[in-house]
Amino acid sequence: MATGAVVASMAFIYPRPARAQAADSWQNLFDGKTLNGWKRVAGTADYKVENGVIVGTTVMNSGNTFLVTEKEYGDFVLELDAMVESPVSNSGVQTRSHFDTEGHTGKVYGRQVEFDPSERSWSGGIYDEARRQWLYPLDLHPQAKSAFKVGQFNHVKVECIGNEMKTWVNNMPIAYVVDPIDPRGFIGLQVHGITTKEQEGKKVYFKNIKIKTANLKPSPFPADVYVVNFVPNYLNGYEKQHGWKLLFDGKTSAGWRSAKGTAFPAKGWEIADGTLTVQPSAGKEAANGGDIVTNAQYKAFDLSFEFRLTPGANSGVKYFVTLNEKTEGSAIGLEYQVLDDALHPDAKLGRDGNRTLASLYDLKKADKNPRFIHPIGEWNVGRVVVFPDNRVEHYLNGAKVLEYTRGSKEFLELVAQSKYHIWPNFGMAPQGHILLQDHGNNVSFRSIKIKELK
Repeated sequence: MATGAVVASMAFIYPRPARAQAADSWQNLFDGKTLNGWKRVAGTADYKVENGVIVGTTVMNSGNTFLVTEKEYGDFVLELDAMVESPVSNSGVQTRSHFDTEGHTGKVYGRQVEFDPSERSWSGGIYDEARRQWLYPLDLHPQAKSAFKVGQFNHVKVECIGNEMKTWVNNMPIAYVVDPIDPRGFIGLQVHGITTKEQEGKKVYFKNIKIKTANLKPSPFPADVYVVNFVPNYLNGYEKQHGWKLLFDGKTSAGWRSAKGTAFPAKGWEIADGTLTVQPSAGKEAANGGDIVTNAQYKAFDLSFEFRLTPGANSGVKYFVTLNEKTEGSAIGLEYQVLDDALHPDAKLGRDGNRTLASLYDLKKADKNPRFIHPIGEWNVGRVVVFPDNRVEHYLNGAKVLEYTRGSKEFLELVAQSKYHIWPNFGMAPQGHILLQDHGNNVSFRSIKIKELK
């Protein structure tokens, strides 16, 4: 080969400029020797570097303590190895987080990838530290509970691109959240606050911490992972690809009609600012606009919806509604109760609390942790899953609160003791409409979405 040809050939394989290489490459956030680039905030727990590992140690009566990056990050993929030595103290990694701003004096807040060594096993789930609490508890993805191992290093991957956040533990996909707040912030390593001798001196370990911030491509997730989506009346590409559909477009009554007619009610319901709202009528059941139902009917499905209560309000989301039963009030169907338990008298009626929020109305009580009940006036997320084998689950803000099986001995006994015993084969229709109840109180709905199951 001639000298000129050699030069020409070398020109084609000349490496990219250093700047382009850096944009594509991983950056180490921890040099393995020092805490350069990090600072401790909030609590008094101790962080040291030992044998190439950041070791955090719990301190008695300290609040949550965080070792946070001095830099802030927007879009990124973060990878690290983490170990929690004991099941008595949890930990986590903060993403796009903040410290000591107005309303959060002295506190770190933001989305955290949880390391949960307890029997609950919600590691890899997403918790909103010092703000909204649990966003993605692993009730939403129970198959992923076994991924994290206590007492050994676990490989953790976090992907934040645009509004989307995904997590992996030991290469298992865990959680998927779409959230429009906090487009950037710091990365933080948590040592949880403690108050007992049993928790004192427990250690958490972090190593091999690296981040990539440019030329990012979303990683695939399996088809059966539920997405927590906080963008109102919006489905992302993943949800659309895997069969989710909006039942309310945020603007019109398309797809809905009166439970007692073929058209949407002319009064009693308002569509404004992306919400579908029942207008108050002194608490009278179906006396104003009346119930509304989907035009379509559904068999097995995953239904998700957001609702917002006003003080003392009552409503409900019903399913397997056939409209065949004769009733003067609301149409008949299995009901996810929507209620202000503290102020509405219905919470004290029925049997054993089976008319309270998220319960299977008048049949089975929801087993709720108060931490998963958002205050009146704030949005809550309800979810009903009906499997093809007639198993049914109710969720409230990501936590599973009850389950039952249509047609089972337990179910039939509950019906026989309820107000529904007068209707033959109650709750056993092979398919039915979804219904939003007008109980005469001001209640709003949005982000109503469904996926049919096979």
